[in-house]
Amino acid sequence: MEFFLQILINGLSIGFLYALAALGFVMIFKSSSVLNFAHGELMALGAFLFLVLSTWARLPIVLALLLTLIGSFSLGFVIERFFLRPLIGEALIEVIMLTVGLAIMFKGLMLFIFGGDIHSYPEFLPKALAFHWGAVEVPGVYVASFLAGLIFLALFGFFFKYSSQGIYMRSVADNQRAAMSLGVHVRRVFALSWAIAALVCAMSGIVLGIINGINVHEVSSIGLKVFPVVILGGLDSIGGAILGGIIIGLLETFTGGYISTALREVVPYIVLIIILLIKPYGLFGLAEIERV
Repeated sequence: MEFFLQILINGLSIGFLYALAALGFVMIFKSSSVLNFAHGELMALGAFLFLVLSTWARLPIVLALLLTLIGSFSLGFVIERFFLRPLIGEALIEVIMLTVGLAIMFKGLMLFIFGGDIHSYPEFLPKALAFHWGAVEVPGVYVASFLAGLIFLALFGFFFKYSSQGIYMRSVADNQRAAMSLGVHVRRVFALSWAIAALVCAMSGIVLGIINGINVHEVSSIGLKVFPVVILGGLDSIGGAILGGIIIGLLETFTGGYISTALREVVPYIVLIIILLIKPYGLFGLAEIERV
């Protein structure tokens, strides 16, 4: 029973982390219908920026985290303004291929600067975060991951429901032309979507770096797991991304704990194939019906 609870808690923590990473992906897709293949690289950029500020520059952890989030938020604006905006009106495949090019460019730059070694953050999480419940031991990093996921998901839920910009983003996601006719600045919404997505990626990358250390290849490959998460939940569903992340996290940990650690990395993509074959729009995605 203790082993089951241990795996359950670890799976929930990882699941919330996947959900947080998938949230940024869904936001970009909902607002602009773009599949962002540079998602993992944005996570790695945020993780390495925090490494530079906290370890190399030796800034206080809180200040380093704040500057990382601000820098990632600004990077999202820059990407949208200088790379995505010139392609507005072009074929969607061109925009998608641009994100592939950005992913390769960012990964190459990070490998050039940081190499392919594993880097570690200084120990800064309070030991009080870890807790023991009988034979069940939960490391502080998993508790931090769980809490960070809850806090960010709650903040974004509040943002989308009550803020004017969140309402604008929801209106653009539902119908771009109708939103434009009502005076919504659609390009500004696109830029804000990319900025928030980059911020979320940075937070996810930092938590992943705390758990496993930071490696360009490892962190960027985690971005690929966003695809099974969002396909499972539905590409246009924020709630589905949260549930999909939790399901994928639990499937990974239970597979690694009870079946095989080697099979653990394969499970998300098995789920991806099954969902595409059975329910292509995901658990909460909306099927689009086009009439000719």
